[in-house]
Amino acid sequence: MEHEAHTAHAHHHGPAGAGHREQHQGHEAHRGRHPAPAATWATAVQATLHCLTGCAIGEVLGMVAGTAFGWGNLPTMVLAVVLAFVFGYSLTLRGVRRAGVGFRTAFRVALAADTLSIAVMELMDNGVILVWPSAMDATLGDALFWISLAVSFVLAFMVTTPVNKWMIGRGKGHAVVHGYHH
Repeated sequence: MEHEAHTAHAHHHGPAGAGHREQHQGHEAHRGRHPAPAATWATAVQATLHCLTGCAIGEVLGMVAGTAFGWGNLPTMVLAVVLAFVFGYSLTLRGVRRAGVGFRTAFRVALAADTLSIAVMELMDNGVILVWPSAMDATLGDALFWISLAVSFVLAFMVTTPVNKWMIGRGKGHAVVHGYHH
């Protein structure tokens, strides 16, 4: 609708309006032309891999920092979860901003696109670590630390992918982000 308004505005003002239209035809003005992605498993896997990348960066940094500083399990896990959200949102924010969208709008898109996906992923991977015998007591030098973390990411990916497929099929999650990609 906004695109049609710009087209009508340019037509009304003739050639002088064309420059005005080019200046103000940011990505938000024409994002409606990009159809939402199909809710295929491939699309869901891609969205989940994107989410997993941000979560894994934050999660690993949080676990490594908390473990290296000798923090207890609870503060280490809290830091890891917070950083997982920060990095997960940041990756989406970066992509949407690259499309020419203002920070506030991009931030809202990142929140809408990633919150459920990151939350499910964090519940799963932290849940696995919590129930894995001795995983919470493993240190950076222990193979158990890295093995349990890797397995928790795989299981979180497997649970989050159907969630993302469901959200994309309803025009939510990464379907929202897709509207901002060229």
